[in-house]
Amino acid sequence: MQLETTLSDELARYLDLSTRQIQITAANMANIDTPGYRTVGMDFEAEMAAALANDGQDEVEPKVEEVGGLVVRPDGNNVSMDREGMQMAEAQLKFRTGVALMRREYTRIFDAIHAGK
Repeated sequence: MQLETTLSDELARYLDLSTRQIQITAANMANIDTPGYRTVGMDFEAEMAAALANDGQDEVEPKVEEVGGLVVRPDGNNVSMDREGMQMAEAQLKFRTGVALMRREYTRIFDAIHAGK
């Protein structure tokens, strides 16, 4: 008997993408003093839509691309700690929301199992 639901699969993918966004942002922050480093990012909403459209097929690695339109410093680096701090806060909020939803989903399943006894 499979207890996982489509919602659980979608939430797991949501958490995976949130985690990836946190990793990308952390890498940008870590490279703030690296000459020539360019900020990269991921379109979370587009990647989530693609994951939902994929309907449980093979997982596709999210597309990470250079972020355009940012101010480049004389050393060629364009990382902004202010921007990355906002990106990190947003990614962490998404992750915490996903964990809360996943917890609620598994509580619902647990309650359904115990109600049947």
